[in-house]
Amino acid sequence: MDSAIKAVIESCSADSYAGAKHFGEIVTALAAAGVESYFADYRSRTTTYYLPGGDHLALPLRRPDLQIPRHFNADAIRGAILGAQRGEVKYPRFLELSLAAGCVGYIVWIAGRHVCYYGRCGEVHVENFPSQT
Repeated sequence: MDSAIKAVIESCSADSYAGAKHFGEIVTALAAAGVESYFADYRSRTTTYYLPGGDHLALPLRRPDLQIPRHFNADAIRGAILGAQRGEVKYPRFLELSLAAGCVGYIVWIAGRHVCYYGRCGEVHVENFPSQT
């Protein structure tokens, strides 16, 4: 992987954990670097970023040490997403809320402009990116 792309991914990861940038800013920067999707796997504690040509980069996912409930609460996931969209919920808090809602991970489809959130029994909540105005 190109070192400049790797640097953008690592910077976006650090900014997310610091709560320094919101989701839209992160996705915009990753898209500009050529990232087409990324998968945050809460159980393996990794986030893997994918480029169109097959290159990928896996980074540690620093999440709270909380048990993931068996029940997937799509309404709670949606609430966390809405809070993030309003700028009230930064990534560290989003991790807590989504874990408590039974989310085991999510994949951001930058090119497809949506995110799929997964529960332990295969449940899926699909959230489209907000419309651009």
